[in-house]
Amino acid sequence: MNGFRVSLGFLTVLPIGKRGELAPGGLGRSAGWFPSVGMVLGAILVLVWGLARWLFPQPAAAALVVLAWAMLTGGLHLDGLADCCDGLFMVGTRERRLQILRDPRLGAFGAIGLVLFLTLKVAAVAAVRHPWPLLLAPVLGRLAILHVAVRRQARPSGLASEFQSGLRPRTILTATVSAALVSGVFALPGLLCFLLAALAAVCIGRCAERQVGGVTGDVLGAACEVAELLVLLVGVSRLG
Repeated sequence: MNGFRVSLGFLTVLPIGKRGELAPGGLGRSAGWFPSVGMVLGAILVLVWGLARWLFPQPAAAALVVLAWAMLTGGLHLDGLADCCDGLFMVGTRERRLQILRDPRLGAFGAIGLVLFLTLKVAAVAAVRHPWPLLLAPVLGRLAILHVAVRRQARPSGLASEFQSGLRPRTILTATVSAALVSGVFALPGLLCFLLAALAAVCIGRCAERQVGGVTGDVLGAACEVAELLVLLVGVSRLG
């Protein structure tokens, strides 16, 4: 269970996780537990969703769910999404894009992208009628992190590179199978979400390789957020 605690401590702000310094590659070795951490997050979100819907009108309840979502993860993946909007969508050289990805300041593309993304996420949550998308989205979002992390690295050092150093094929297979089983519980809509999340990981990874030569920690966070949003959109569509 130490791997679960390591994953929980990295992916959430919950106090029961394992924090502090990790051995080299320790996070990657624990990554088989990422979908399980997603299930914990999803269960909490479903509880927040149910309580918020009982207390408040639908728009306010949806905003509170998305706020809780961001707080539970410390805004880790949203930060990566904003940085990717700044770095990957600007016009410039590969080196300049990498420099922007390392810059902690929020630029115009990042601000616009983050606002539009959160607006769409709140709208999707407001349209949720059954809680299954809220349970499944964090699971597939964290699986997307693994599927992007195996791609070529943009830098020889950094979070993505350190994470990849500990990843093993068995770890990725374990996470993928467990996430697929959870998706299968929700029949065809769940399996569709699984396929779309995997496709999103492939597209985001290829985009990062084309724009900056590989993936970074910010790209991993962006992949998580995009996969989560796709699950929500399927859940509130006619396909869900």
